[in-house]
Amino acid sequence: MKVTVILCTFNRCESLAKALQSLAASVLPESVKWEVLVVDNHSSDSTRQVVEGFCERWPGRFRYAFEATPGKSNALNRGIQEAQSDVLAFTDDDVAVDPAWLQNLTAHLDNGNWAGAGGRILPNRPFSPPGWMPSRQRYALAPLTIFDPKINDECLKDAPFGANMAFQRRVFEQYGNFRVDLGPGIGGDTPEKSEDTEFGHRLLNAGERIRYEPSAIVYHVLPAERVRQSYFLHWWFDKARADVRAFGVSPDIKRFVAGIPLHLFRRLFMGFLRWMFTVEPSLRFERKLKLWAISGEMAECYRQSQARKGRKLKAAR
Repeated sequence: MKVTVILCTFNRCESLAKALQSLAASVLPESVKWEVLVVDNHSSDSTRQVVEGFCERWPGRFRYAFEATPGKSNALNRGIQEAQSDVLAFTDDDVAVDPAWLQNLTAHLDNGNWAGAGGRILPNRPFSPPGWMPSRQRYALAPLTIFDPKINDECLKDAPFGANMAFQRRVFEQYGNFRVDLGPGIGGDTPEKSEDTEFGHRLLNAGERIRYEPSAIVYHVLPAERVRQSYFLHWWFDKARADVRAFGVSPDIKRFVAGIPLHLFRRLFMGFLRWMFTVEPSLRFERKLKLWAISGEMAECYRQSQARKGRKLKAAR
């Protein structure tokens, strides 16, 4: 089996060096041929020199590619184009991988039983959530890029996170690449989320199976600026926008106001009342996050409605 780890990076040469050092320490059977392909998304720092240093120290193990078009999805798709392996694994430039990560993540992808696999993403330092941080909701720590579902099933029902996932190459040929209207770095009015989970859900909705590998672990950097309420609010607002763009609204919804489903106004009003009359800190903030997420849905629905009107006006001229 041949495996390529695709790692996209932009202006993070210091954390990138640490990530590559951890990948260099990976332990796999001799029967597995593997490489790390670093896709530089037009960095202006010392990224290229860092990668070339690893290429010199480990010839044949590390490879450098350049993608000039901004946006992580563009860089991911360039990596898929450049890689020639049977299995493509993905991680980020601000993680450290466990030495057994790549082997555990890809061990079951050498046949047709599984389309892909996802593993756990844990914080790289001891972490005690502050009192305001929600603990009840699913994926409460997703803004910190922590993925640690407490499930016993070996088959994932939700998409894995992009810092720790792998897929058979054939799924990209069959279902397409990552959507370039989603993800970080694209700019404009593009939500900076969901390019990874949209792809995973695309496979799941097609009936493909994605394996959960809790023993495949990466440790994600936990910057202090992310452990703030303002960051969580922005994250869920943007995530809600991205999910509307990725998955649309239900075709069963018939009633809209300014392009916004009517039921979202009701949810916003009821959510506001629940938030106003909640005292317990973490539950109160959890309800505030839901308000921000609903607002994100509404904002994206309105944006799409206005864009449709603009296209119709342009076509009528």
